[in-house]
Amino acid sequence: MNRFVMPYGILCFPVFFLTGFGNFPKETFLPELTQAKAEAGTHTSQTEPALPCEPTPSDVLGPFYEPNAPERVTVGKGHVLSGVVRSSKDCSPLEGVRIELWLAGPDGKYNDNYRATMFSKKTGEYRFESHFPPPYSGRPSHIHIKVEAKGYHPLITQFYPLQGQLESKFDLVLIPVNL
Repeated sequence: MNRFVMPYGILCFPVFFLTGFGNFPKETFLPELTQAKAEAGTHTSQTEPALPCEPTPSDVLGPFYEPNAPERVTVGKGHVLSGVVRSSKDCSPLEGVRIELWLAGPDGKYNDNYRATMFSKKTGEYRFESHFPPPYSGRPSHIHIKVEAKGYHPLITQFYPLQGQLESKFDLVLIPVNL
């Protein structure tokens, strides 16, 4: 175990616990889980109360988020990410949910050409087309996603496609504020 990780975790745990910031994704402290997520093509989920629809696990925002991405559904060709935005309360689809997506360009760098904002359809469906996200700086291929809907907690997550995957399904399940 990295000598920095253990003391940092011990020192910060009381602060995170007492301030309510104890829900950081596991990869914040254990980066090796990021690779495991990528190999599984999904997220590891933390133990949470059972709900009709399992909420989408949160993940780190990352340092490259820029607000106000242009409204569009395509930023490249070669990979399609789609799914349905749902409520964790009853699995019902959510219409008009704001979804922001961003990923590194083919050169492994972030810029405005690879950012998009879209809204879920009446059926809760969304569809985003891009190039296959490249791995960079030791990170596996991933697409960042930020989801906001009135009456629901915001969701920040990442999707980790399997290498060579041309299409991926990833439902975004939000938790109501009054749950």
